[in-house]
Amino acid sequence: MNDGFVKVAAASLDVRVADCNFNAQQCMDAIDRAEAVGVQILSLPELCVTGYSCQELFNQEMLRQGAWTALERIAAHTEGKEVLAFVGLPCAHGGRLYNCAAAVQNGKILALIPKNHIPGYGEFYESRYFDSAPMGHDFIRDIPFDKQVLFVCRQLPEIMIGCEICEDLWAPWQPSENMALAGATVVVNLSASPATMGKGDYRRALVSGQSARLICGYVYACASCRESTQDGVFSGHNIIAENGNILAESTTMEPDFIISEIDVRAMAAERMRQGAYRGGHHHDFTVVNIDFKMRPHTLTRPVDPEPFIPAPEQYEKQLEEVLAIQSTGLARRLEHTHARTAVVGLSGGLDSTLALLVMVRAADRLGWERTRLHAITMPGYGTTTRTRSNAQTLAEILGVTFLEIPIGDAVKQHFKDIGLPEDDRSVTFENSQARERTQVLMDYANRFGGLVVGTGDLSELALGWATYNGDHMSMYAVNACVPKTLVRHLVRHEAWLGGDELKSVLLDVLDTPVSPELLPPQEGEIVQITEDVVGPYELHDFFLYQTVRSGHEPTKIFRLARVAFGQKYDDKTILKWLKTFYRRFFQQQFKRSCLPDGPKVGPVSLSPRSDWRMPSDGSGQLWLEQLEELEKTL
Repeated sequence: MNDGFVKVAAASLDVRVADCNFNAQQCMDAIDRAEAVGVQILSLPELCVTGYSCQELFNQEMLRQGAWTALERIAAHTEGKEVLAFVGLPCAHGGRLYNCAAAVQNGKILALIPKNHIPGYGEFYESRYFDSAPMGHDFIRDIPFDKQVLFVCRQLPEIMIGCEICEDLWAPWQPSENMALAGATVVVNLSASPATMGKGDYRRALVSGQSARLICGYVYACASCRESTQDGVFSGHNIIAENGNILAESTTMEPDFIISEIDVRAMAAERMRQGAYRGGHHHDFTVVNIDFKMRPHTLTRPVDPEPFIPAPEQYEKQLEEVLAIQSTGLARRLEHTHARTAVVGLSGGLDSTLALLVMVRAADRLGWERTRLHAITMPGYGTTTRTRSNAQTLAEILGVTFLEIPIGDAVKQHFKDIGLPEDDRSVTFENSQARERTQVLMDYANRFGGLVVGTGDLSELALGWATYNGDHMSMYAVNACVPKTLVRHLVRHEAWLGGDELKSVLLDVLDTPVSPELLPPQEGEIVQITEDVVGPYELHDFFLYQTVRSGHEPTKIFRLARVAFGQKYDDKTILKWLKTFYRRFFQQQFKRSCLPDGPKVGPVSLSPRSDWRMPSDGSGQLWLEQLEELEKTL
């Protein structure tokens, strides 16, 4: 299978104004190029058969007949070809002239779609020659003629294609809105947009925004500078977007050909979450069934290995937004409960460091003296000098109250009480320490009228890498929706904002291996490395996003991971940790079913009161069986 990807292309052409034979050959060459690389949907520019800038020549019967003859030639050229191509030409009907897109595939003209919104300003523009699309369904030479047409793939119904033309996108109401509500997951746009100062950025934002608003793929093809330059130069700005993300884009006004893959299954899955798309129907549309081979595509589209991390152009701003959400949520909880303090277990590790940084921001927001915040380090059997030192240094630099409460004696007594041998290093040995620390924090917070701030992050919750009623529990979990990869970026962000002392300690925290520090160190060094046990967090965060946010099946996630991480991890390594992810994700749901409150900061939350409601006894067998079958092929 193709995992729900459809390969699309947008091409601008070398056009000779009013030379239909020459232009037909350019269209056919583009179709051949698309077919050769497995493109299934191809959008060509507006009125590309005649050229957009024919002006009064559109009133010539000779040009209109030449365009129709050229279209028949283009359609015949597609015989035996899979690609569904959209070409632009003028069509006369009922005593009116329409700016149309013709859909051709496998030797046939499947439909003619007239343009809805006709620009009406200046003699150069179209209202001088063309009428707006009429209402209702009709035919031209037995070919469906309708402004509302949907092309539906028999083999994969999630591939549903709509078409609009240039100004239709720029108008207050866009035909693509109805198309999306009727189920279209891909919209093509045949355009002839001139190049003017600043318009490229606006056009890019418009296409990207429309694909995001409609949760669809958008394929925008534009006339190139080879059009007439009498009163302007055409931009040749081709864009392929998916749900707000630009997948491919031309960079020149010259003829160009861009290709990418649109994930229609992802679009369909995302719409299932949106109430606006429920009950959608397309009984007002002309439906044309098409056939595509369900072959796997070599992905040319980018696959982000860090889906939780902001894009460079929004990086600093969005990191600040996350920190603001965390600290505002905590400040409101402290204010609402009339807390006199906030308490955190500060280990010197990454998560507790971020929690303390958020607490400081919350205190500043409330106008508290920072000494009202209490950071408690609780050294045990696995605590190293490095983490203990970093915890104290960080607390002192930030100006919070710091306290050390060793747990060794208390845990030793507990071991004796439950009959645990002194040399036992089982999970009981580890979890007893985590639970003792939580008890200390809870009781200390009670004594001073405060709340315990949780430190555990989203990645740990996904994997169940938390001790039940230990670090699993708190009174407000500020990191509960922050994945480990994002934790790193947030701490690094705070490091670069702080002075030299704060920067130095935060960078050392970032350089410290992630560890619960529950097993005794060797020669003063951490021996319990979390990522050696459960796998790299960058992989697990990728798996988490693709599973929860995108709803992909395991084999598709594996395929995407190969593209995202192929230079870093081999196939067997990716598969190994993907199996670990699914096994732990299903087995550990019971821990997520009773989480404390915590603010959602990004696209994924595992809170049972927010995005994720899952039975604690759900079986992951279907998912794991698919991976077992995949493993046999490696």
